[in-house]
Order: sequence, then structure tokens, then C-alpha cells
Amino acid sequence: MNEYGTLHESNGRYALRFERYFTHSPEDVFLIITNPSDFTQWYPFATGEMDLKIGGKIAFDDGEGTTYSGTITELEMPYVFGFREIDDLINISLQEEDKGCRMIFTHTFTDDSWAVNTAAGWHRCLDVLGQIVNGKPIKWNDNSAELREVYSEAFNV
Repeated sequence: MNEYGTLHESNGRYALRFERYFTHSPEDVFLIITNPSDFTQWYPFATGEMDLKIGGKIAFDDGEGTTYSGTITELEMPYVFGFREIDDLINISLQEEDKGCRMIFTHTFTDDSWAVNTAAGWHRCLDVLGQIVNGKPIKWNDNSAELREVYSEAFNV
């Protein structure tokens, strides 16, 4: 399966979409995605503060003095987790497939000037999420430049 993300435009908004297949049940993957201590290991700027309910807050800290919160907008255990982070929307859905599940991760935003960097960043983050789901030690690959090149070509920018 191609693990590279795709970029879609609709009504002046853009969506980066990634798919990953896991050999684990949606329940197991959902628990990892929504567990605050696991979330901080793969999701940028997450602090580990998460009130897991519709309208619940997720705290973020960019490490440079800016703190902000996201709001959980969708929560259907164990299949859908969505939240608004500033003006961006994150949606993670899990679908049962074979003996595991397919995760569809979508980041919707307005400013496409950061699409290549954002895609490269999410690609790396989702690689780490896969390591966590599969019980492997976390290793951040030093492949940002290569991924930016791939996404720059794919998005024609």
C-alpha cells in the first residue's frame, strides 16, 4: 500500500489524507490514538492533557512559549476521533479490514503554502504512530528532506 499522503482541494480548503493499515483491531488502535501518553509521542506539540469527550479540550504547547487548545468535535469509539486545532480540522477514522483495520487520517486547513512541509511532517508522525501500535521502539527517521521532495513533486509545487 502506498503510505504517501494525498492533497485534495475543495471550496478554498485543503485536505491532506493518509491511509495506514494495521494488523490490530480498531479498538486497540483507537486506544493508542486517544491515550494521552501515547498521543504525546506521535502528535506534534501535544502535552498529554486530553479530556476525551465531545467538546473536551486537548492541550498543546509549541515549546517556544505558545500554548493553545484543541476541541474534540467527533468521538465515536472505536472508529472516529476528530478535533479542531485552531482553524484546522483533524479527523482519524478506523475501518475494520481483514484481520486488522485501515486508518484514514485527514488534516483539513486553509493555507496551502505549508502543504508540502505539513505532509512531510504528518508522514513522519504517522510512521511513529505505526511503531507505537506495533509495539516497536520509537525511532524518528531523518527523512524530512526526502519526504519534502516527494510531496513537492506529488503536489506540483
